[in-house]
Amino acid sequence: MNRQVRSVLALLPAAAVAAGLLLVSAGPARAEDQPNPDAAPAPPPKTWSDVSEFSYVQTSGNSELSTLGFKNALTGKRDKSMFELKAGAVRGESTTITRFATGTLANPDEHTDRDTALTAESYYLTGRYDRTISKRTFWFLGAGWDRNTFAGIENRYTAGGGLGNIWLDSDRAKFRTSYAATLTNQNDVVVNPDVEDTFGGLMISSNFMHKFGAATTFGNDTAFNENLKDTTDWRANMTNWVAVTMSQRLALKASLQWLYDNSPSLEAITVYDIYPSQPLAIALGTTLVPLEKFDSIFTTSLVVNF
Repeated sequence: MNRQVRSVLALLPAAAVAAGLLLVSAGPARAEDQPNPDAAPAPPPKTWSDVSEFSYVQTSGNSELSTLGFKNALTGKRDKSMFELKAGAVRGESTTITRFATGTLANPDEHTDRDTALTAESYYLTGRYDRTISKRTFWFLGAGWDRNTFAGIENRYTAGGGLGNIWLDSDRAKFRTSYAATLTNQNDVVVNPDVEDTFGGLMISSNFMHKFGAATTFGNDTAFNENLKDTTDWRANMTNWVAVTMSQRLALKASLQWLYDNSPSLEAITVYDIYPSQPLAIALGTTLVPLEKFDSIFTTSLVVNF
C-alpha cells in the first residue's frame, strides 16, 4: 500500500474524533418559541451518554481459566448530529496443569508443571459521525481498527461513508439501515501472497432495538462487507442481544455474536511424514491452510449507564 493511502487511513480515526469535539463545542440550538414563565423548566437534553459492559470468568484449582471482556460506547448528540465512539476487548488464558513424581514408588516426590497459553484475543475501536438530512435520511462518516489474532488478523483498518434510512425511531422501537463505500487495509498474522492487503468495498448494515415491557430490551446489529477486488471475499457480522434493566444505572446483558468470513486468513501448520505422536515422526516443513470460516462469541455482562 502506498504512502498516501496509509496517511489517509491514519488520519481518518482522528477526523472522527475531531467531529465529536466539534459536536461538543457547537452552540445550543436557537429556541423557536418563547418559553412559558409559569411552566416548570424542562430538564436539559442529555448531550453525552456512556454505556460500559464488563464480563469476567475465572476458574482455579484442578484447572485454571480466565476470560476478560470489556465494551464501551460513548455517544454525543446535538441538533441533527450524532457522534459515537466504540471500543471493546476480549482476552482469555488457560493453564494446563501436569503432575508427575520422581524418586521411588515407596517414597515419590510430587511435582507440578504449569503451562499458560493465550486462548482468545480480540480488540476493536471505531468512530462514526452521523448527520440528519431529513426525518428519514442521514449521511455518515466512520473509521475503525480491529485485531483478532486467532482469526488470523493482526491489524485491520477500515474507513468509509455513505447514506442511511431511519425506519423506526420511538422510545419503544428503533430501526435503521446504512449503505457505505469503504476502504480497507488488512495485515494478517500469516501473509497470503495471493491477496492484496488494501481494497475498496461496500458495506450494508442495520441496527434494530425493541423494548418489551419496562425492563427488557432486544437488539440486533448486522453488517455485511463485500470486497470489490475479489467478490468471493465477503464478511458478515451479526449480534443478537437481550438486556434486563435492574436500576437506572445497571442492567444485565446476554449477547451472541456470529462472525463469518468467506475467505478466511491463513495459518501455517507443520507437515509430518507420519502422526507426530509417533517416536520416529519427522517434520518435513510447513504449509498454509485456511482458518475456519465461522466464529461465535457468547457473552454475559454487567452494563453500567453513565
